Amino acid sequence: MRVRGSLGVTCCVLLQAVAVALFLRGFFPAPVRSLNHLAETLVEPNAGGISNWTSLPPPLFGRVIIVLIDALREDFVFGPKGKEFMPYMTHLVEKGTSHSFVAKATAPTVTMPRIKALMTGSIPGFIDVIMNLNSPALLEDNLIWQAKTAGKRMIFYGDDTWLRLFPKHFVEYDGTTSFFVSDFTEVDNNVTRHLNNVLKREDWDMLIIHYLGLDHIGHLTGPNSPLIGPKLSEMDHILKKIHTSLFSKESDNVLPSLLVLCGDHGMTEAGGHGGSSDEEVHTPLIFVSTVFDKKEGYDRPLELIQQTDLAPTLAVSLGLPISRNSLGKLILPVVEGRTLREQLRFLHLNGFQLSRLLQENMPAYEKGSVSVAAKHSKCPEQ
Repeated sequence: MRVRGSLGVTCCVLLQAVAVALFLRGFFPAPVRSLNHLAETLVEPNAGGISNWTSLPPPLFGRVIIVLIDALREDFVFGPKGKEFMPYMTHLVEKGTSHSFVAKATAPTVTMPRIKALMTGSIPGFIDVIMNLNSPALLEDNLIWQAKTAGKRMIFYGDDTWLRLFPKHFVEYDGTTSFFVSDFTEVDNNVTRHLNNVLKREDWDMLIIHYLGLDHIGHLTGPNSPLIGPKLSEMDHILKKIHTSLFSKESDNVLPSLLVLCGDHGMTEAGGHGGSSDEEVHTPLIFVSTVFDKKEGYDRPLELIQQTDLAPTLAVSLGLPISRNSLGKLILPVVEGRTLREQLRFLHLNGFQLSRLLQENMPAYEKGSVSVAAKHSKCPEQ
């Protein structure tokens, strides 16, 4: 009986150990292995030195402004609150030269992992919740590093998490702390005060601004607070200022500009975030540019995409290599105005990068069929 009892206890302990190991493996997944870290440009060797299908294409846009509004739920833009408090963005979505999507984030829905996902195209793990309190420099291949390497001049204002993740990447910056959640006024005014000056200047290629006030209101009083409406109206006026200023300077002899509005995560009905409810993971993603066709009406449902799709889309838009660990796919409407050959070339670059990543992380994966398909995918010049 003692032997049986001891054996039963041993089995229970082993089962518990296995269960804990499985839980930790799923909760803190091993990161996707990087392809030579931040080394060489990800470009496939040309077949016979003839094809240029995998050389980097020229940029599609000259200047890019990314406006990230912390805790911006998709219904704050596309729902009743958006129609009431963000009329300018509603007009751009329904009748303007824009493409709109609902971008799905993955848990954990806190700021630092979401910035990593947006800029690398990869999926951070739950260990990043702890790292969110003191974010170290991001060593994984990412859009910001690629832009700096290509000589892009970048300016940043807002949540100083960006400055910890990307130290010495911005030619000009002003960070605001995200931990004084009782402040939802000065934390945004400290960002907006720079806009009048920087929008008049021509000495930058990419401007990133990250507003925190909406997130702080959510933590204090929730998404149905009377403070939400005025904050959304404030953001709408800022977006109107950026949009009118950015596109009023365009001319025929320069590349068009691109304005991107996004959220890092949403918020629950209690105002918090971190989990995987629809309110936390569904965020708006809007691209605005004069090269997009103007809408006559907007009656189709919004397409659901992955938040990680932004990284390869911006890389192609700026003529940069796609981050090596990116799991995202190109958002086709952003490039649909280009020739068919160009669109196929962008898809080829995205597909090749994904196949390299799959091959690196799955030794049993065979890339032969992909290479053969790529070799025969050349079409006549247009």
